[in-house]
This record gives sequence, C-alpha cells and structure tokens, in this order.
Amino acid sequence: MAGDVHIFGIRHHGPGSARRLLDALEALHPTVVLIEGPSDLTDLLPHLADPGMTTPVALLAYDVGDPSRASFWPFAEYSPEYQAARWAFDHKAALKLIDLPAAWRLAPALAPTTDAPTSEPAGNEPDERPPTSIIDAQIDAVARDPLGALALAAGYEDGESWWRDVIEENPHPEPVFDAIADAMAALRMGPDGKMAPCRDTREEQREAHMRLEIAAAAKDAAGPVAVICGAWHVPALREKRSAKSDRDLLKGASKTKIAATWAPWTSPHLSVATGYGAGVAAPAWCDHLWRTAPDRVVTSWMLRIATSLRSHGHAASTASLIEAQRLARALAALRQRPSPGFEDMRDAAIAVLCEGEWLRWEVIARELLVGTDVGTIPDDVPLAPLLEDLKRQQKATRLKPEALERELSLDLRSEAGLERSILLHRLSILDVPWGRLADAGKSRGTFREKWMLAWEPEYAVNLVEHLVFGPTIELASSSRLRSQLNAAAALPALADLTRNALTANLPDAAQTGIERLSARVAETSDCSELLGALPPLADVARYGDARGTDSHMLGRLLERIAIGAAIALPYAARGLDAATAAEFAGLVRAADAAIILNEPAPDTLVRWRESFEQLLADGQANQRIAGVVARLLYDADVLAPERAALLFGHRLSPAIAIADAAGFFEGFFEGGSERLIFDNGLRAVVDAWILSLDEDTFTEHLPLFRRIFARLDAQERRRLLEAATGSAASTGATGYIFHADAAEIWARHMPAILAILDADPPEANH
Repeated sequence: MAGDVHIFGIRHHGPGSARRLLDALEALHPTVVLIEGPSDLTDLLPHLADPGMTTPVALLAYDVGDPSRASFWPFAEYSPEYQAARWAFDHKAALKLIDLPAAWRLAPALAPTTDAPTSEPAGNEPDERPPTSIIDAQIDAVARDPLGALALAAGYEDGESWWRDVIEENPHPEPVFDAIADAMAALRMGPDGKMAPCRDTREEQREAHMRLEIAAAAKDAAGPVAVICGAWHVPALREKRSAKSDRDLLKGASKTKIAATWAPWTSPHLSVATGYGAGVAAPAWCDHLWRTAPDRVVTSWMLRIATSLRSHGHAASTASLIEAQRLARALAALRQRPSPGFEDMRDAAIAVLCEGEWLRWEVIARELLVGTDVGTIPDDVPLAPLLEDLKRQQKATRLKPEALERELSLDLRSEAGLERSILLHRLSILDVPWGRLADAGKSRGTFREKWMLAWEPEYAVNLVEHLVFGPTIELASSSRLRSQLNAAAALPALADLTRNALTANLPDAAQTGIERLSARVAETSDCSELLGALPPLADVARYGDARGTDSHMLGRLLERIAIGAAIALPYAARGLDAATAAEFAGLVRAADAAIILNEPAPDTLVRWRESFEQLLADGQANQRIAGVVARLLYDADVLAPERAALLFGHRLSPAIAIADAAGFFEGFFEGGSERLIFDNGLRAVVDAWILSLDEDTFTEHLPLFRRIFARLDAQERRRLLEAATGSAASTGATGYIFHADAAEIWARHMPAILAILDADPPEANH
C-alpha cells in the first residue's frame, strides 16, 4: 500500500499549497483522490463542478434533532481541497472525503459545547487528558501550534509568517511535500524516537478513521492514490497501524441523525479574525496570490491599493506607486523574505501613499485585505426548506447577499419596495438580521425605510434552527411570532411583537397580537406599561395603507390604551425619583406623539389632555413631568401664551425650591429650547428666573442649562443672542450691531447667556 499512496500535507486555504498540490497531482496523475473532510458528505462534492457554484461556499451539516448543533467546512477558490476536488472531476478520478463522519462529529459526545455554529479547525481541539510530565506538556504545546514550533526554530516570531514565506508566497520554492512531512514527523516524534501517541481522543479517532479509509481505497484502486490532508496529520496517516486497533478506537462512537447541504460563505469569514481556526490573515490577498502570476503579484497589488485610495478621495500618483513598490521590495529584503508579502506592501503604502497616516490606510484595509466576496449555490442543489425559500425570495426581490454593509432605501408605496421590506422584516423575526433598519423607530411604519444590509454565513444555521416553526419564511416567522406573543406578558413587549407582525405582513400573528393586547389592556392599570405600548403601534396604524394592512381594529385598540393611560397618568407622576422621572418623561412625550399621529377621536384627545391639566393642578406631581405636559399643551395651543407666562412665573418663583424649578424648566424645554427664540413673553419669564439665581446656584445648574440648549445649531444660537439682547437682525464682519438702547441689556444679560450657550463673547459695536 505504501508504494501506491501519496500523502500531501497542506495548509487549509493556502494558495501556495494549492498551486504546489496541482503540480504534484499533474505529475502523479492519481486514479483516486482522498480529501480530509466528513466522509458522509462525499455525495455533496460533485456540486463543486457545477458552473453555477461560485466560491466561497461551505458544506453545512446539522443535527436534525438540534439544528443549533452545526458545523461548516468552507472552500475558497484557493483552497487546496477545492482545487484537488476540481482536478479529480476534470480527470475522472474517484473522489472521497475520509475524515470522521459529520454524524459522529456532531453527536453530543464529540460535538463542540458552544451554541454557535463551528467551522472545521486548523489543528487539534483542546486536550481531553492533562499532561503527566514536562515532555507531555511540550508535546501538547507543539500539537496546538506545530507551525509555531517550526517558526521558532527558523527564527520567526509566529508560524503563520514562516509558512507564508516558505510555502504560500515563495515564488520559487523547492519541492515541499516531502519536506513538510519530515518536519511534521520531527514535531510529532516522542522521546523514544517514535511518533508520540496522540493525547486527544477526538484526534485519535479522526486519524484512525482516515487510515482505514485510505487502506480501503488503496485496496481497490487501479492506480496511485492521492491523500490531501492538513500537514499535521501526515505522520499519523503514514504510520503503520493494524486495522483492528483503528477499528477498536472507533467502537462505541456516538452518532446522530444529520442533514447536510451547501451554504454560501463570505470572504470575511475565511479570516482568522472571525475566530475560524483554519482561517487566514488576509483572504483577499490569498485570492490575489492565487489568481495572479508570481511576477505580477507586487505590481498589481500596489495598483489595487492605489485604486482603493483614489476611490476614497485620496491622491495616489504613478510616481508614488513606483516608490512604494521599491520600498516594499527593500523591506522584504531587510526582513529576509523571498518576496514582498502584504505586510511589506502595507507598510510601504502607509509610508508613501498614505503619507504616514495609519488612519488613511484603515479606511481601505478591510475591503482590500479581507474582501467582499459571497458565494452562490446552483439552483439544483437541494437545500433545507427555509434556505430554499430564502433563495427563491432573494431572486424574486432581486436582493443579492453581500458581505460588506451597504445601504438600501425602500419606498413602500411600490410593490418591489414593499416586498423587500416584508422579506427583511420576516427574516429579522427568524433571527436573521440580514437587514438592519437605520434610524429604527422613525423610518418604521412610514412610506420609506432605510436599511443597512450585510450577509453573514451563520444566518443559514439560524434559518435551519427555525425549521421547527415551518418550511417557508412566511409560515416560520408567523409561527414564531405567535409563540412569542403567547409567552409575552408585558404590554410594551406585546405591542412590539404585534408591530413586527404587521410590518412583516403576517395577518395570523397580527390577529393573535391584537387579541393578546386587548386582553392585557383590560388587566393592567400600570401607566408606564400603557404609555410604552402606544408608539410601537401608532406608526403602523397610521400608515397601514402603505403596508396593505387593515388598521381599523388596531386604531380602536390604541384609543382604549390612550384612555387607560390618561386615567392613570396623574397618579403615576407622583413620588418619582430623578432617574425614574427622566424615563417616565420620555414615555409621556413618545405616547403623546403616537396619539397625535394616530388622529384619534375628539373625545379621546380631549380626555388625554385633561389628564395633563389634572397633573399640572396636582401639587404632588413630579415637577419634571409637570414641565413635560405643560410643554405638550403649549405646543398644541391648548395652553395660551399668557397662561404659560403665568404658569412659569409661579413654577419659577423664588418661593419654589430651586430643584423643583429646575425640574420644571428641564421638562418644559428639553428638546424644544428653540421656542425661546420666537416667544418674547416666555423668554422674559425664563430670563427673569435665571437672573434671580445667585452665582453658586447658577453654576450648579449650568450643566442642566447647557444640556437643554445643546441642540441649538450655530444659526439658532446667534438668533437667540439677538433676541435676548435686542440686537439687530444682521451682523457685520466686525461683530454684532446693537440698537442704541441695547448696551445696558447686553452688559446685564450677556455673561449668563454666554455661559449657558458655552460661547465666546462677540465683539460688540454700538
């Protein structure tokens, strides 16, 4: 068997390894190609030859009984395993995966303990048996990072850099596979000169299974057998072991029922930075190495850097490119590398093209080094039902998954915009946040929505996990929402879920939500709960026509909630501490906006505003809340300017405690300080109160004043200065121009105004 079997140790996702492997396969011309990977997923490999399959893609296997227990096995264009499979298809060689079956690996006894989907690791899992000696500990350290051990011996700081220099980025390497095998054999050698026993049960089982598969394939092969595996495994697969001992290692292994398919992968998820054990530092650079002739690698990569910089508005001249390329080659020579790597070209680009500014490089680094590729799966590949439905709807709505974030604006009055919105909302319900609403809470429910889209491979597993709710996205999202609605108790949570049902156009779930809301409204008298339920529903009720929903029943429910909140409001505003009052103030403002947005019946609106009057008349009410409702009445023209001035005069009088007066002031003007620009009477009352404060009290409340006026822009601040000081409407280049009688006002008011607005004093011309 030894003469027929040729084992090639590679680095997963190594473009140099892939290139050397293809050369070796062409020279050997095997009749059988065996690849490290779950043996029970071999039947899915022929799809790699389909022209409709574009990398990166990944094999996805999951436990049918617990879909959250899942694993990916990714393939990139430059992955040696992918190139070996394509070579086998093109040359009619038999092709098989030989690692432990996924059904064994995903069984509880062997599967990862994390709830997140996992990817095939580059090396060993953590040791299950603690080391019993210093030698054992050294063996374990080498097993965890074999490349690191070789790199240390060669004078490198890390194994990845050593491997890239020797294998992946070396334009003229010597034959490597025998050297790799010898190096790994030395690393795995024990103190007795023989290969040290594997201390990881799972790794023992993997290597035993691969040896048995290799022996079986070699027995029936009509010609050479090529084995492609991670370099670490080469000595173990070459070791002579009896078939009986290997079968004994596999006896009693746990198994589970699995389902498997292909899933789109993304170039960012080939990066080691995502936590993928077999990941590479720069996926886009690896792809560049694979697709580019060795003598063009440096020049074409520098051109890509320049193009990216120019697309972001930065200059990158031809002369600078030449200089940067020279510097990259000089850096590689100083670092004793066979050719410039992406680090050398990065450092040269920062120094020359970015003028030493690291932040300028950071703008382009992710897209340049990581890439944005998303794989595609052919239409005839059988997928899990929800994945099939997603693929159909992506095609119908013309939404293509992309790895990097992009903006999508939708007009819900168009059929295409509404369909896209519905799909994205339904996916969010299924824990697939492919789209994230920008300005959430404001764009929802209106005629327009703005989404930020970014696809993540894990979303495929999220959909698989939700197969229990139904075979299509519509059925699954509706079923899951109904389940959540039946479990929810608080009114705001029920309102949020009902809104989700309406925005996702799920009428059955929406009906369940309205019924649960109605029941809860009849049970509760908690004002905060009632107030919090109004905003999530009002926008949908107001713009129901844009979404094609019947909002009549929802409108009546909203009025019931508003009446209940109005009854409870005056009593709920009593005895609140500062933090609770701040939260409650936000609830009142949001609820008032929701009620007005919904255009309620006149009686409902009257009752709502009567509750404000009751609260203002209640001496026990929190003064910040009193300020909020006074402001809302004032904005609605219910509180006349003359009465507002009297109210302020009372609430801000010297007889009122400073803390209460400040609370009323903050409640009234928070988010509406621009009112003082136009309202002379109101401004006069506020002005008199501020000037009545002694210096220590004024300084104590200065942060409050500044916070309230912080939202004024420069133009509004100028106009407030003019209004407060009686200055002219226009200013000249030499400063403010005041009326002749404004000098005294300026001198008296300006220090306080400038302190509140945190502004520098202008130069005044009288």
